[in-house]
This record gives sequence, C-alpha cells and structure tokens, in this order.
Amino acid sequence: MSYDLVVRSRRAVLPDGQRPAAVAVAAGRIAALAGYDAPLDAVVDEDLGDVALLPGLVDTHVHVNEPGRTEWEGFASATRAAAAGGVTTLVDMPLNSVPPTVTVAALEAKRAAARGRCHVDVGFWGGVVPGNLGDLVALRRAGVFGFKAFLVDSGVPEFPPVDAGLLERALATVDALFVVHAEDPGSVRGSPPSPRYADFVASRPPEAERSAVATVVAAARRADARVHVLHLSSVAALAELAAARADGVRLTVETCPHYLALTAEQVPDGATEFKCCPPIRDRDNQDRLWAALADGAVDCVVSDHSPCLPELKRADTGDFAAAWGGIASVQLSLPVVWTEARRRGHGLADVARWMAAGPADLVGLPGKGRIAVGGDADLVAFDADAGFRVEPGLLHHRHPVTPYAGQRLTGVVRATWLRGEPVTGDAPRGRLLRADAP
Repeated sequence: MSYDLVVRSRRAVLPDGQRPAAVAVAAGRIAALAGYDAPLDAVVDEDLGDVALLPGLVDTHVHVNEPGRTEWEGFASATRAAAAGGVTTLVDMPLNSVPPTVTVAALEAKRAAARGRCHVDVGFWGGVVPGNLGDLVALRRAGVFGFKAFLVDSGVPEFPPVDAGLLERALATVDALFVVHAEDPGSVRGSPPSPRYADFVASRPPEAERSAVATVVAAARRADARVHVLHLSSVAALAELAAARADGVRLTVETCPHYLALTAEQVPDGATEFKCCPPIRDRDNQDRLWAALADGAVDCVVSDHSPCLPELKRADTGDFAAAWGGIASVQLSLPVVWTEARRRGHGLADVARWMAAGPADLVGLPGKGRIAVGGDADLVAFDADAGFRVEPGLLHHRHPVTPYAGQRLTGVVRATWLRGEPVTGDAPRGRLLRADAP
C-alpha cells in the first residue's frame, strides 16, 4: 500500500508506551503502525530520528473570545498559537465572547466567526447562566460538548454565576458533561487595591475551592450527573474529590500548567501577568498537586488560555485587585509542563496521557489524543531535549503578555500535523467539531 505520509521516530509515544516506530497516514487517518525501519511506500517519508513523535494535544479549556472581544483574541491567532504549541484540537469556552454561548443563536454566531479561520480543530462548550435552562437541550442537540458554569463572579457581566440550586436544576435538565469553575463566593474576600501578590492570594483562599467542590459534589450526587472541576489549584479539595469518586459520583478534575510550574514565592509584587483565578499557590501545594496528578487523582492538564488587552492587566499600576485574571499559555503549555515533569522524573508518555488522551476522553473524542490506527493523524514532532528562552515576540496569540517571558524551558515543537497535513500558518485547515448528542 502507498501512504500519503510516513513519520518515523525513535521516540514515538504510543498508547502502550514510548518506542521506535513508523506511523503511516492515509486520507488524514493513521492507517498503520510499523517498526522504525519498516519499508513503507509514501509520498512523503519524514524521519525525525531522536526527535519525539507525540499525539496532537487536546486542550479543552481555551478562551478564544471571538466574536465580541476579538481585540482580546480570535480564532485565527489562538489556533495558530495552539498549533505552534503542539495542540491540534481545542474546545472553546462560552465566555468571554459576546454574545456568550448560552443559546443556539449565539453558538451559530461563534461558528460563523470561526469558520475558515482555524488552524486546528475546534469544538465548543455551552454555558449555564440564570435564565437559560430552557436553552440547554437545544444547545446539546446543536453539538456543544457540555456546559460551563461559574459558582463565583466570572469577571464579565454577560456570564453571571449560578447558585447551588440552579446548578442542580441544570444538571437534571440535560444529559451532558458539566464543567464548573469551583470557587465559593462566600469564601472569596474582596481584595483592596494592592500590588502585593500575597494580598491577592489571601483574597481567594484554599477554602474557597474546597467549599465549592463540596457544592458541586452534592449537586452531582443528587442529580446523578457527570461533572468536571475546572483548573484545580488547591490540594485542599483533593480529599473531597477522592471521597466523592469512592462513592460513585461521576467526577473528573483538571489542573493547568501555571499551577504545576509557577509558585507564589516567585511572583514579584506588581507582576500582574501572573494573576489568574484561582491563584497560583505555594511550593508545598504545588508538590502535592504533582503527586495527585501522578497517582491519577487529577485527570488531565489543560491551558485555561485566557488572554485580554494588555492594558487590562494593569501593568502600569501593578494592582492585582484591578487586573484581569487570566494567563495566555496555549502555545507554551507543552514545554512548560514537560520542563517540570522531566525534572520530577516523569516521561513523555505521562505528558501525552495528561495533555492528549485525557482531555480527548473527557469530551468524548476517541479519534483524538493518541497515535492509534483509525484515529486522526494529528501528530507533533517534539524535540524533548532542546531548550529555548521564552521571547514574547515569538508567540502567536494576539497579545504576547506572559508570566513565562525570559524563562528557559525544555522541549521545542518542531512540526505539527493536522490529519496528516503540516500546519504552517498559511492555510487554515481546522474543522469545527460537533459533539454527538445522546
């Protein structure tokens, strides 16, 4: 058989582990796996040598912001950044676009904005807000992958939070995955204007996450629903999560690169580029978060890419209370996680499980996130031993504000293929994905 593409690597990360292999591609799908030196006829035969071959990453937590806040980010820039970072599939959050994705009409407006502009495949979350319970079934049938809810102020007025009662009613309304920003508004304290990072962290204590997780667990248990805790930063919630899982609650949880690589101790006062919600916590908490990831208590790692206009970060005043809370990192997530994972003794197979297969399984995309026959030929050439210095000017997201500026990271994405085609930034080939409704 003649293939369209063969990619060979001595460090191919396959579902059964890392080994030398050749991956053969036909019509956009992985058609065969063979030995590294296997004779295979192909139009293009790419030998990566010792450069690793990973499955394309799946990032299920990205704020593209288009339409409505396209000056913050957009599908063209966000997906180009994603591809440059080895992400071949992303799922867009229902905010901070205007309108938010809380009706079918808003979903269609978002799809219209994305069509023909995406360099990777893109799916969409719907949202749960007060007043839209009647829209949830139609949104699910229209192909959203599930629904996001906030228990605390989202930061934008058009996407208000829900209380415990409304969350439970939403869970009972439609058979879908619900993903929740779990911070308890009763535990989040107002933060006075201050450039001190310690003041900001104190305003969103670990108890805010623990209490909110308890709320989510109780609602999921009563509704027998499937729920997912977004961007866990505090290990204070782990016991609650473990007990719920032991009781049979259908519960998963993610964390983010910034919680695994950055610590409160290293955040300078006034450095508002580090602000996110929930906040980056101390080094001991980070060590315990890594342990939870290693033992499976945390299911996956996704970016929570949340960019904004540079002036909204309030770098001029360094005021953490007023600054937008969000870190733009979709292009850097893989090297950020790999740098720290390698230091802690983890391998590329672990990273692929956390950042590719895990998120793909979360949203029900069996053809994504792994190098397996029949799956989409979404592949990443990753030079796992190469180092680089983060230069903001080389980032593709719209505003290159990043807390990683100047840092030395390990791991360079050398090439990305989407369904067997190289992603170069010149011709968007990404597809808009629809979830199958039950």
